[in-house]
Formats: sequence, structure tokens, C-alpha cells
Amino acid sequence: MDRYLVFGHPVRHSKSPFIHTLFARQTQQELEYGLAEPAVDEFAQALRTFFDQGGKGCNVTVPFKEQAFTLVDRLSPRAKRAGAVNTIKLTDDGVLLGDNTDGAGLVADLKSHGVTLADSRILLLGAGGAARGALAPLLAELPSELVIANRTHTKAQQLAAEFHDLGPVIAQTYEQLAGPFDLVINSTSASLQGELPPLAPALIHTDIAIYDMMYGASDTAFISWAKQHGARQTMDGLGMLVEQAAEAFTVWRGIRPGTKQVLRELKRNLGVI
Repeated sequence: MDRYLVFGHPVRHSKSPFIHTLFARQTQQELEYGLAEPAVDEFAQALRTFFDQGGKGCNVTVPFKEQAFTLVDRLSPRAKRAGAVNTIKLTDDGVLLGDNTDGAGLVADLKSHGVTLADSRILLLGAGGAARGALAPLLAELPSELVIANRTHTKAQQLAAEFHDLGPVIAQTYEQLAGPFDLVINSTSASLQGELPPLAPALIHTDIAIYDMMYGASDTAFISWAKQHGARQTMDGLGMLVEQAAEAFTVWRGIRPGTKQVLRELKRNLGVI
């Protein structure tokens, strides 16, 4: 039976085995999917061992995405742009192909919620790996402007300069931000600590769409804050998790699973519904 894994540290909380088991059942694919939590300095060896022992593909999560980028034989265009790999496939000719499905997953989830990206003004909070992975797919949707804001402004500037060839992307400090924005995406991990980006409440209005890449059994701190200030459409990253997984499954198996029922099952599993 074909074997797949998710590598991370920590990774015991991962919902990837749950998601991919449902995808396999839905598409009648024979595979097994497990967890691997090597020490941070043992990832390269663990990855090699997995594929030497017949592994067909894997997902890669924190903190190994940048390391995976350097370990594969070939990179997809979107992995090159993201500077990180979250999906690896062993091709039929024995090549380890590194891909990045995070940004595609984000865009697919936004569209599933009816969010219009074309000609919209988007604010992206954060300038780390999650933001980097999202930029090219977001800019491919032709927004009127994409603004990056980050606590360390120089990182936002570097990111904007790097992706400027793909569309109208600029960097601003939090103090410089001026509305209206159609969509705000929080790519920072602040919600994991119950913290908030230093965003002015005045930027929130009733017609804005709010997206937090983090998720939990209840609203994240950022989503709760946005609701308090009048945002009516708020989304967390659970749908992105399922959509990026569907994209990875498609890379591996050549068949695209449906996501709606799997997302419902995942929410039930987490106690969200």
C-alpha cells in the first residue's frame, strides 16, 4: 500500500491523517497516511529514510518547510516563489518534487466563501513564510492593490520588492494603513498566543472580509476582535487546511477530491459544529 506522511515538530495535533484518510476513501485510493516528528536536526535523514523505504509522498509543516526547499531534487514554480515546500512527491523517474500548496489552498477557500479577489484591495498582515506562500496565488487573482504590513517593516518591504513583478504589491507600516480594504488576511501566528496585530479598529467596516490563517474550536482572537468592531464576514484557516490538502492529494494521486464534506467532518471532529 502506498505510504504518505506529514513531517512536523510538533505534529501530534495534525489533522492531516484525518483529512487524507477521508480523501482516499472518497476517491477510492489505496493509501495509508501517518505522522513523523523527527528532531529538528534529524529531518533531512528522516526524509531520506522515508523515501528509501518506499514512501510515495509527504506533507511538510512547521518548522521544516524551508529546509525541505533545499532537500528536494526539483521545485515547482510556486514552491520556488514561496521559498518553502509543504508537499513532496516521488515521481515515477525517482525525482523528489517539491511543491507548495498553501497559497492555492487559501485562494480556493476564499472563493468558496464567495470572496471576490479581482479588483479588490487586500491587506496582508505578516511577512513570514505563510505570507510568502500566499502572495503569488493572491496576485494571480488580479487585485487592485495588495498591501503588506508587518511589525518589522523592512521584512514587508523586502517581500513587496520580491513579488512586485507579479502585480501591484506595496509595503506599509501599521501606522500608514488607510482604508478602505475589501479583505484583510492575518498570516501572523499571533492568534496562537491569543494576541492581536496592531491594527487600527477604524479599518474594520461592515462590508470587509476578515480571514485568519489560524483556527481553533472557537473564534481566534483576531476574528473575535474584528467581529467586535463590526465585521460581518469572518473566516478562519480550517478551510485553507482542507483545500491545501486537496491540492497536495491531487499532486500525489492525479485525482482531485471534494472538500465540502471533508470540511464538515473535520469541524465535527474538532467540535466546531
